[in-house]
Amino acid sequence: MSLYGVMRTGVSGMNAQSNKLSTVSDNIANVNTVGYKRASTEFSSLILKSGSGNYDSGAVETTVRYAITDPGNLQFTTSTTDLAVQGNGFFVVQDTNGNNFLTRAGSFVPDSTGNLVNTAGFQLMGYNIQNGAAPNVAANGFGGLQVVNVNQMALQASPSTLATVAANLDPSAAVVGTPAAAAGPGNYTSKTSMVTYDNIGNPVTLSVYAAKTSANTWDVEVYDPSGAALTSGPSAATTFKFDVSSTGKGKLDLVGPPPSATSLTVAIPGGSGTFKIDMSAMTQVASSFDFKATVDGNAPSAVDKVNIDSKGVVTAVLKNGTELPSFQIALATVPSPDHLTPEVGNVYSPNLDSGNVQVGLAGQGGLGTIQSGALEDSNVDLASELTDMISAQRGFTANSKSFQTGADLLDVVVNLKR
Repeated sequence: MSLYGVMRTGVSGMNAQSNKLSTVSDNIANVNTVGYKRASTEFSSLILKSGSGNYDSGAVETTVRYAITDPGNLQFTTSTTDLAVQGNGFFVVQDTNGNNFLTRAGSFVPDSTGNLVNTAGFQLMGYNIQNGAAPNVAANGFGGLQVVNVNQMALQASPSTLATVAANLDPSAAVVGTPAAAAGPGNYTSKTSMVTYDNIGNPVTLSVYAAKTSANTWDVEVYDPSGAALTSGPSAATTFKFDVSSTGKGKLDLVGPPPSATSLTVAIPGGSGTFKIDMSAMTQVASSFDFKATVDGNAPSAVDKVNIDSKGVVTAVLKNGTELPSFQIALATVPSPDHLTPEVGNVYSPNLDSGNVQVGLAGQGGLGTIQSGALEDSNVDLASELTDMISAQRGFTANSKSFQTGADLLDVVVNLKR
């Protein structure tokens, strides 16, 4: 046995306990850091080969591990842009240099330009779904991701292109027009209106007239505010027939002959292209006239608030009440999350041990859901950390005693010559 070996082993033990104290102190310092994942120091022995008559002391080495897959408790807030992942997955964020990272820290707020940024300055990434575009997800990379911006839809007008109608025409109504004439201001059974929007967001009120021309047959015409007809009729394009048999039960007669129309196509004054009115859900059952329409498009308006659902769809709610989906937040994961490399700002980067990044959408492919108005607390247990601190302190003291004993014995050996 070498006295120098005893001293080196003592130094190794002190270094190991120092590393443990370092992780404990880091955990305690970040006990209130949103999305922080606890670090721990694992010990393993280094044993030297020894003969049968003597023993050569070895050393101890440490490995730092991170409990990244251990979720923290959710803390609910009043901000809809505070986000937490329930289940597997990380938010994809970007620094000012355009580098992408993963994080569970979801304390995002809009900056001066409307970009969602967390407290460390990282920008939240997602897919642009404005105008109904589907997310173009690149499963094995960050392609197609954009910085989520909540102000892009402010003061932007969208022309109306589609109205979906849920209506019922009264079967007991009398036939109007002799002979049967196209529906209009001077000839109609029922009348209603709907608000649409032109290219620059001006509201345009369209009048919808329905005239019963014969049993179970109706003519529907659309007029602009000036009283000009926007649909030509009577024709197959504006004639709606209903099947009142035991199979049809008052739904549109799609067999004919000729088959009923299911939609109208008009041109909005001041707009471009055509505007479709989908009436495929219209019925003629024993009830009074009823007409409900959902129309797309919007007038320019400022953003009042932002809503984010469990799938990560970011919807801008304008001051005029219009709701416009603008982005869908991306989530990402790796095969071994606990091996991710921690970076400054409570973010992680992939490496060879963690495996390649897989990007997807919340609730799909094993990824968790997104909780708006909540933050994930640190997963640090303060009581356990204080206990580990005491243990590391005692271990350091004991190792210093073995070093001191080896040094004292070495002094004895040196003094033998005197």
